[in-house]
Amino acid sequence: MTGISSIVNRVVEKHGSNKDMLIQILLDLQSGFGWLPREVLSEVGKELGIPQTRVYQVATFYKAFSFAPRGRHSVRVCMGTACQVRGASLVRDRVQQVLGIEPGETSPDMQFSLETVNCLGCCAMGPVMTVGDAYHGHLTVSDVEKTLEKCA
Repeated sequence: MTGISSIVNRVVEKHGSNKDMLIQILLDLQSGFGWLPREVLSEVGKELGIPQTRVYQVATFYKAFSFAPRGRHSVRVCMGTACQVRGASLVRDRVQQVLGIEPGETSPDMQFSLETVNCLGCCAMGPVMTVGDAYHGHLTVSDVEKTLEKCA
């Protein structure tokens, strides 16, 4: 059994080889690898006896899953209406400029991954971005670099 096969096998067994636990199995594997490599998705299908297409359907449906390595810090910029009217596009553009990446990408030094989201649930604080679990609200373009430097 290869390294990936044995890791997938242990996680699947931890969940009783239960097909209904597919999401939790994928979450556990992503937590361990930091992302979901193609080989992992293939092994999950084999271990659970379900088509690989089903594994991919589930994994691609949920935004929580990543198919590329993610940076140490996940940066999410809210693009919801309340944040938009308060300058979220400018904040997003500045984050992209500072990090040198587009939404969905990871910085070459593997420190930051950037994504845009429809809502972070704190509209009164807009524009808002999170870095990891920390919320940063009432952002201006000039706040972006300072905020990211604190986290690096």
